[in-house]
Amino acid sequence: MIYKFLLLHILCLLLNCKSEPKKQLREISEGTNLNVKYAKGFSIKDYKTYKILEINKPWPQSKKNYRFALLKANYDANFWSLEKQRFDDVIELPINKIVVTSTTHIPALDLLNVEQTLIGFPGTDFISSEKIRQQINQGSIRELGKNDGLNTEVLLELNPDLVVGFGIDGNNRSLETIKKSGIPVIFNGDWVENSPLAKAEWIKFFGALYNKEKEADSIFNQIEKNYLEAKLLAQNAKTKPTVLSGAMHNDIWYLPNGTSTEAQLLKDANVNYLWQDTVGSGSLKLNFESVFVKAKDADIWLNPSNYSSFETLKNGNENHALFKAFQNKNMFTFTNTIGESGGVLYYELGMTRPDLVLKDLIKICHPGLLENYEAHFFKPLK
Repeated sequence: MIYKFLLLHILCLLLNCKSEPKKQLREISEGTNLNVKYAKGFSIKDYKTYKILEINKPWPQSKKNYRFALLKANYDANFWSLEKQRFDDVIELPINKIVVTSTTHIPALDLLNVEQTLIGFPGTDFISSEKIRQQINQGSIRELGKNDGLNTEVLLELNPDLVVGFGIDGNNRSLETIKKSGIPVIFNGDWVENSPLAKAEWIKFFGALYNKEKEADSIFNQIEKNYLEAKLLAQNAKTKPTVLSGAMHNDIWYLPNGTSTEAQLLKDANVNYLWQDTVGSGSLKLNFESVFVKAKDADIWLNPSNYSSFETLKNGNENHALFKAFQNKNMFTFTNTIGESGGVLYYELGMTRPDLVLKDLIKICHPGLLENYEAHFFKPLK
């Protein structure tokens, strides 16, 4: 009996030992998907010694998916020299030198504590991050001109490990020149996402580039938690103020459509945005009469375009002064919250921190729910 028991035990051990390597090989060959909960524009699969990053929709009409192999330590150089043709590019990790091209990319570098890897940016005056402004002032970040006309000579001299670009249609000659020179370019499509949390989740894209997936996941989880708690708090409001947005430019009033992320934020703040039922891409373009009929008595006027004061708003178009919100001085804007060199903080940080944006809106529209909260972006119009 003892002999039979020992024999069975040995057989079990042998079977387990044989199945474990097969399990490991299967895990390596199949890869592990990075948890992406809201964003639709990227996916990442980890294969132990490398990762595959797919960018699905870097601009609205994009019809191509882009695939990148991100190589971690101890990769087989001979193998990847043959495999490279299967991908849009092969990139060695971690990134030590990077160029990004939108201020929306800046907060991820800051939050992941990899801001020191940034070596170039087009339009450095627009950057508000205090840590990165210090690097700019010290001369460690080069000015690269404009996104649609990068100074390729300086960029090639910098020779970054990666350029993170963005585009509205994929036609950027500067970035094509950079790619042909052998410097990898990845288009970031954070701005194409259709919800505040989906846009914020692109911090995981940068986490993968720096092998900081856990850190990025932790940061996003906290942002998500803050956002959902604020959204739940807003449901306690006893009133829903009517809200107008945007302003006139050249006889056209531009304001967010009802399926935009701006409208989603207003919905989650539990307010009555007067154009919440509209559908479409981009901003609504309306004439003054249609806006006035619908919103002349709106309780609150948010974000009157780039106007920074009541005076400049009235000078822009005298009809602006006909609205009740203008007359009651119940107007708020993020235009006046700027960094050291004049960059608007909202355009940099707002996409990554929708939790702060939502709290700002709740503070403005339901002040009793967040009595001790100080708005981060939105301030009363001067």
